[in-house]
Amino acid sequence: MSDDKVSRSTNRPRPLTASHLARWPLPATASEADKELRGHVLVVGGSAEIPGAALLAATAALRAGAGKLTMAVPRCVAQGLALAMPEARVIGLGEVRSGAISPSEAGRLASLGDEVSAVVIGPGMVGEAQTVQFVRELLPHFQNSVIVLDAYAMSAAQGMRFAQPIAMTPHCGEMAHLTGDSKEQVVANPLEFARSAANLWGACIALKGADTYLAEPRGAAYRYKGGTPGLAISGSGDTLAGIIAGLAARGTPTLQACAWGVVLHALAGRTLARRQGPLGFLARELADQIPRLLAAHSCPRPHSANGGTRAARSYGSGRDV
Repeated sequence: MSDDKVSRSTNRPRPLTASHLARWPLPATASEADKELRGHVLVVGGSAEIPGAALLAATAALRAGAGKLTMAVPRCVAQGLALAMPEARVIGLGEVRSGAISPSEAGRLASLGDEVSAVVIGPGMVGEAQTVQFVRELLPHFQNSVIVLDAYAMSAAQGMRFAQPIAMTPHCGEMAHLTGDSKEQVVANPLEFARSAANLWGACIALKGADTYLAEPRGAAYRYKGGTPGLAISGSGDTLAGIIAGLAARGTPTLQACAWGVVLHALAGRTLARRQGPLGFLARELADQIPRLLAAHSCPRPHSANGGTRAARSYGSGRDV
């Protein structure tokens, strides 16, 4: 972003800590609630080269408490992922010659628009141009869902402002690619870039790094300082995207889902670092820590009678940490 596009707000971000989450509780789920009330997550991603990214996001969504899961992946890896994730419905999508999911396949998922609470798009997808076209074809079918964009899917933000709840989870290199600035510029001013991107694209931004900055359009910004070096590993971002989607599917507003997702993801990394060492734990191990961490840090508020999708449409939480 050029200097005139980057907001130089002097407002400091609010600190985000695990203790703050106790004052920002997740929607409660009644003991008699069935899986429908915990929301339905759709994960769109994967490729012949990177099939596991969709699996990581899908696993994390269920570990975060979502009730139902559908995966839409390239046809060439659909059977393998169906065996790896027996909890999911798996839809095989056609590909173009490069291996990217064909943009024309977006319409095949339209029938899910009325039942899906949250959608993750991007983990493991290849072909940036085709992915952008696919995302833009897909979004109108999911106006009532929270959308989590990851990897190449985030490039759909370039040149547009979203008209529905969107969360984006770039690291500094991805933010630089999206804005046309250098990574060094983003690293030097992460808060300003997060705020400017949130306002420009109409999305909730979680700009990942040693410190993670969260910003919502024309609203609050937060800084989380509890990361660990071991989280900088392949697949870690896919897991974070899945956690956010799983929380959003349960009725958590977008900003709150991002905040809880960032903290839970970091706490999972710290847990593994204590048990196994600061480096060398795997992204696939992070999701297994989430249920215990949720139980330890949750102080649920009453669940909305309207269910997950309506509650998740707003960016704010209605509560201030």
